[in-house]
Amino acid sequence: MKNAFDDIYEVVRLIPHGRVSSYGAIAEYLGGKGGARMVGWAMNASHNDDTIPAHRVVNRNGVLTGKAFFGENRMQELLENEGIIVKNDKIQNFKELFWSPTKELL
Repeated sequence: MKNAFDDIYEVVRLIPHGRVSSYGAIAEYLGGKGGARMVGWAMNASHNDDTIPAHRVVNRNGVLTGKAFFGENRMQELLENEGIIVKNDKIQNFKELFWSPTKELL
């Protein structure tokens, strides 16, 4: 049986390596199902599932607001392993790296 987070996880799994998306962009693509906050809850609940690249989901300004789910530096390490530069908990070149499911999947 599908739960409320399954649709969110399906979209997050589609974020390409070396790219990032935001809680709000994912919620918008899914028709606002619970909004950005629901996406955040789903990311928090997914931290033990290696098939969900939750580290690629950040806030609308490119800030690593989900790092508390990963441990102090793990989210940044995962992003940097994909070639993404992070300074002061913020993704550099965020606009260029941003992946919009609404634009990419429709």
